[in-house]
Amino acid sequence: MSVAVCSLLWDAKRHGRQTVKYDSDGYHLVRFPYGADDESYDPWRMHDPAKGLTAPSKYPDARSGLIWPSHEGWGLLSAMVFWEADVKALEFRSRYVRDPLNHAAGYDSTATTDSAPTRGGQYRTYLWQMFVHPGTPLGLKISARGAGDVKLATPLMHAQFKLAIHTDVVTP
Repeated sequence: MSVAVCSLLWDAKRHGRQTVKYDSDGYHLVRFPYGADDESYDPWRMHDPAKGLTAPSKYPDARSGLIWPSHEGWGLLSAMVFWEADVKALEFRSRYVRDPLNHAAGYDSTATTDSAPTRGGQYRTYLWQMFVHPGTPLGLKISARGAGDVKLATPLMHAQFKLAIHTDVVTP
């Protein structure tokens, strides 16, 4: 079975702080730098600044948060997010979104997860599987919420977003 993989990494120590900005849906699209990195992997160019519009994307614009699947197939999405400790946050949310910027088929969120804070930093991993299609980008969106569902700008420390596409799904 062949698998096409894209693995993205962002880290505050390497890439500077990432300002958490909430979109109209109440979530922040996590951004990832372009180019070679010792932990990022993208031989299929699924995280390509040329995709999406006529002008190239530049990190940290919103398009730098997209993975564009290179193949039709069964996609295994995984993510890891480390938040700094925040005594005001009562809930941490994440979701995977097809077309989070409405460049293709339209916004379609799936696999929304929420969790209560633990003591200290907040370290989360997420996993979801679904069919993916070239031309329909994917994004990882996050949110930290306080009392009364107030969205907080809790700083991120580290994030990874990965897509593995199983390209030869059999049918009966």
